[in-house]
Amino acid sequence: MVQPVRLYSKGRFLGYQRSKHSQVQASSLIQIEGVNTKSDTDFYMGKRVAYVYRGKREINGTKVRVIWGRISRPHGNSGVVRARFRNNLPPRAMGASVRVMLYPSRV
Repeated sequence: MVQPVRLYSKGRFLGYQRSKHSQVQASSLIQIEGVNTKSDTDFYMGKRVAYVYRGKREINGTKVRVIWGRISRPHGNSGVVRARFRNNLPPRAMGASVRVMLYPSRV
């Protein structure tokens, strides 16, 4: 039996872009698994990001919900990227997993 192929990379939502006194909730910081330098992030620019979570009640027959976003630019030199989501990610999602889809492709 063949193992199913995962069509996304794993990532982690670290928090929001911030300075000493303020933070920007519209810009989320994502650490992608296996990406450790600024040059590694170039492949992921423009890729879509999904934060998948479960709600309490069913909508359209399922409790699973998704907030979609897109990787916009690198953040620092350690492989962290900034992402903009359609709706800002909730603070309870900090430290949670996100899926970095391998599309759209720029190859």
